[in-house]
Amino acid sequence: MTKPEVTIGVLALQGAFIEHVSHLQKAVATAKAGSKIASAQISVVTVRTVEQLSSVDALVLPGGESTSISLIAERTGLLEPLRDFVRVQRKPVWGTCAGLILLSDQASKAKKGGQNLIGGLHVLCQRNHFGRQTESFSCNLALPFTNPYDVDDLFPAVFIRAPIIEQLLDDSTARLGALKIEDNSEESLVVSAPRLEADKDDATAVEIICQLPDSTGTEAGDIVAVRQGHIFGTSFHPELTPDVRLHAWWLEECALPFVL
Repeated sequence: MTKPEVTIGVLALQGAFIEHVSHLQKAVATAKAGSKIASAQISVVTVRTVEQLSSVDALVLPGGESTSISLIAERTGLLEPLRDFVRVQRKPVWGTCAGLILLSDQASKAKKGGQNLIGGLHVLCQRNHFGRQTESFSCNLALPFTNPYDVDDLFPAVFIRAPIIEQLLDDSTARLGALKIEDNSEESLVVSAPRLEADKDDATAVEIICQLPDSTGTEAGDIVAVRQGHIFGTSFHPELTPDVRLHAWWLEECALPFVL
């Protein structure tokens, strides 16, 4: 029987896109027999143009510099097609770090002059929550939903100038609209994705996937991974570790169910 063909794209405008391509390819190559991954003919490609975007069934937005990625996307005519991909066609998408910021309906600590967001993920995301590059860190996270794809181990997560989910937004009036500026400081600059006609039909709830432990180590702290239907977002960089469990899980549970 012929396997269905599925094309996974990785946005390759800036950032760690090569690492995502490698991890996705490894997840496909090591898929277990009987899995959705093994039942499809999956190819992984980079996306830099509108034509390439139109050819993929699901998309990864990598980490990097969110302002630079959005600026390049606007200049190359990709910004509106990306919004259509995520919010109108509602194809599966995963944003890591900068990609999470771009997918958020709102982002705080934005740079002066504002920043373009793709939107679709009903959250307020805080940019650079942990500080500058020197405050980058790694830690082991409990992601039990990935265990069927490997041993029952903690997941090594890398945080580099990472954002967090500051607030879940359930009111479309509050989460979308024009640029909002509370005052002139960068600390309080909040940008919003523009409204789309398709947004009125989107009431999918946001599910918290993972939170960091708080200072006591016993209660949930900063939100670093969320899922909203076809959209998945992580603050950290799973592509910068040798572990491909999260890429395999995303393909199996988030991307392929919307495609096959």
